[in-house]
Amino acid sequence: MITSKQLREAWLNFYKERGHEDIGAVSLIGDGSTGVMFNVAGMQPLMPYLLGAKHPSGKTRLCNVQGCVRTVDIEAVGDESHFTFFEMMGNWSLGDYFKEEKTKWTFDFLTKVIGFDKNKICSTVFAGNDAVARDDEAVNCLIKAGVKKENIFYLKDNWWELEGTVNTPCGPDNEWFYPRHDKPCSDHCDATCECGRWVEVGNDVYMQYKKLEGEKFEPLKNKNVDTGFGFERLLMYVNGLTDGYTTDLFAGVINYMSKKLGVSYGDDKDITKSMRVIADHMRTTVMLIGDINGILPSNVGAGYILRRIMRRAIRHAKKIGLIGEDLLNICRIYIEEVYNEAYPLLVEKKDYILSSITAEFDKFSKTIETGLKEFDKLVNGIYRKQEFMKKSNPNYVVTDEDNTISGKAAFRLYETYGFPVEMTEELASEKGLSVDLNGYKQAEKEHQELARANAQNAKSGLASSGEIETKYHTATHLLNAALKKVVGETSHQMGSNINAERLRFDFACDHKLSEQEIKKVEEIVNNWISQDLVVTKEEMTKQKAVEIGAEHQFIERYPDIVSVFTIGDASKEICTGPHVKSTKELGVFKIKKEEASSAGVRRIKAQLQP
Repeated sequence: MITSKQLREAWLNFYKERGHEDIGAVSLIGDGSTGVMFNVAGMQPLMPYLLGAKHPSGKTRLCNVQGCVRTVDIEAVGDESHFTFFEMMGNWSLGDYFKEEKTKWTFDFLTKVIGFDKNKICSTVFAGNDAVARDDEAVNCLIKAGVKKENIFYLKDNWWELEGTVNTPCGPDNEWFYPRHDKPCSDHCDATCECGRWVEVGNDVYMQYKKLEGEKFEPLKNKNVDTGFGFERLLMYVNGLTDGYTTDLFAGVINYMSKKLGVSYGDDKDITKSMRVIADHMRTTVMLIGDINGILPSNVGAGYILRRIMRRAIRHAKKIGLIGEDLLNICRIYIEEVYNEAYPLLVEKKDYILSSITAEFDKFSKTIETGLKEFDKLVNGIYRKQEFMKKSNPNYVVTDEDNTISGKAAFRLYETYGFPVEMTEELASEKGLSVDLNGYKQAEKEHQELARANAQNAKSGLASSGEIETKYHTATHLLNAALKKVVGETSHQMGSNINAERLRFDFACDHKLSEQEIKKVEEIVNNWISQDLVVTKEEMTKQKAVEIGAEHQFIERYPDIVSVFTIGDASKEICTGPHVKSTKELGVFKIKKEEASSAGVRRIKAQLQP
């Protein structure tokens, strides 16, 4: 039995012995540079360096085990293999080694460290297309490393690139497969078969081309390697398991719930599903609240996703008879036993994590029972209507519309009882019903418009503190633009925090700013302020805003029509916040402190002075 801690150490030690720097895991929270709320892949935080920036460590060989969060398939969580939080084991070459070394190392790790049978390992490589030749180089390297020639297959899909971009690195990838069992579905059951026997355990990407206009490519001078191996998946298969929730990552939590409920895991289908949902969602909750850039549940952005995850776990807990203290005990197991070594910050933030979870549990518990009763009323009303129609008309046929919960009703469940619409969808699906999502969005829009109208009537201007914060908000735009001039275009906003006394601004940068750079940034900002630049606001489509080069974060979170604020020739950003009318209102900009925030991220604290 290989434990999770042993697998983690084995991966890191294997690559450290081969000259790699363990760069550790960075924040799970998206930094805004890739347009997503969370880090969804192990390579995502490394993107600036794969695109050419120098890594802060100065090393060209890197490795880590990086936590990731994905919620696109959250409804599937509850089966044997889906997770919202998971880890990726990665290693990278930034213009250092290439295919020959990498194929050998991957093969050696799988056979000599993990213990896979070398005769069963299969691999797929790029089959080529009209623009790029097939990857025979990788095939030769694989055979030299020890993979049997008959276990190597060409596929057109073995290609990686950043969709919709040009002048960016791209290239073929090499996926590694291993069989779940030795019972082929046919004489042609290999790594390309879709019967489910073969599992991809990892992927080596070779960034050796630059993508040009018109789907053309040219060789890169500096070639990179990007490797990603699923931690949970490999842990499961190396131990001969088929259920991801039976590894030691979840064993303590599953055992706790089993004892508490008096039900063995796997005996009851519905209870087992709920146990998996709770185990997964509370793990993700711990990780997001306990992150270095930790978030709390809210009604917007990443906080909304966290709230949705937590409330789904709470619903399943109540469904099978667990209480708030049980959820806290589950979190304690993750913090104190499972991740205490890999994520020591969780231990430091334990009390904060647990108190935050308690607050959300208490808040939701006050309305969930009433909300569930309200939902049952909606369902019963739908069924009663159908029964009435059947009695009134012998030829009546139930339609999709008849089996749909109205958008207004779904929005009321959210607004009154705190049910995220996704939860209502899930509850409806369990009853064989659906939700009118377009109607929900319309009801939400009407509610927001009414709220804005009420706010406008009640408050025609900003309070004094609001005016100061408005100035700071505008100043962050100027600071962001100035940093791009001094640090370079690779600099971009990673986060900000504003109060009435100062602004705090995080930005991508691979070095500590020198005194000269800090002075230069101040000079640029103050020069713009002294020019009395007019701040203008223009509404336009999101697509047009991107096309004209407006700065933005998390573009998918914005509505179809956005506000673009332009400050003279200095700055152009998509934004929803308040701004001054001209820069002369800001005063003198002064940087008070510049420090590290996290790997590859620096932080500036600044003030506006009269």
